[in-house]
Amino acid sequence: MNTFRKEGMRTPKILENLPERLRLEARRQVLENGWPAMTMRSVAAGCGVGVGTVYNYYPSKEALTAAFMLGDWQACLAGIEAAARDAGSPQPVLDAIHREVSGFADVYRDLFRDAAAAGFAGFSPRYHRMLRAQLAAPLRRFCPDDFTAEFIAEALLTWTVAGTPLPQIRAVVNKLFEP
Repeated sequence: MNTFRKEGMRTPKILENLPERLRLEARRQVLENGWPAMTMRSVAAGCGVGVGTVYNYYPSKEALTAAFMLGDWQACLAGIEAAARDAGSPQPVLDAIHREVSGFADVYRDLFRDAAAAGFAGFSPRYHRMLRAQLAAPLRRFCPDDFTAEFIAEALLTWTVAGTPLPQIRAVVNKLFEP
């Protein structure tokens, strides 16, 4: 190891949890100023690092945005799974799905409506199927088959994001649980 240093050379900064800090800063900027205002350069400045450092972790603005949204989605799924773990009926699971999806949709509603982010925020059919399957998983034990669980998950996803109140959704969905 070379112990000689040129005068004036700076010691590199060691930043703890930098990928998480970058995600949180990007999320803050998107939620406060909108998706077009958040740039890799603005995130770098907000974290006190060079723009190249951001690119070391995230190859694009879209990848950085996907990373912080994924973190929030995983938190939603954890809330749903916690409610489903001890559920003796589908009702607590329906409540949790509606609550968590509603919260996620409320946080990102402006991003979903932003024309500049339309290509990114508009979920592809592949991602839509994945979300539906994730929401169906805790419902499966209460359903006669996988199709019913996925059908209920699709209804919850679609109508919750649209802002439909849970009692209205539950009135229809509960019929699917009846023998």
